[in-house]
Amino acid sequence: MFGIGLPELAVIAFVGVLVFGPDKLPELAKQLGQFIRKAKQFADSARDEIRGELGPEFADLELRDLDPRAYIRKQIQEALAEEEAERPRAAAKPAPVLTLRPGEHPPYDPDAT
Repeated sequence: MFGIGLPELAVIAFVGVLVFGPDKLPELAKQLGQFIRKAKQFADSARDEIRGELGPEFADLELRDLDPRAYIRKQIQEALAEEEAERPRAAAKPAPVLTLRPGEHPPYDPDAT
């Protein structure tokens, strides 16, 4: 849960009791739960509205799909998968090996060096 373990949670609860008192703490926990529930409903309604605006081809859209890093990662994975699918065909035809005869010098291009 957000990288918070039992000891950290106990410290947070102890500080909460000290700051707010044991009488107000249950009411604050209830308000926090309501806030989290409303935030989730807001995010769900925003996602549904975006899906409705974009049309049926984006019916499986998730908000995390709009993250640029996730989009780029997805494109790279697709490109690697396509390359992997094409690799067996390219490996079947080996490149020709050119050998030099004794005393022959390799080609030299003065413009390339």
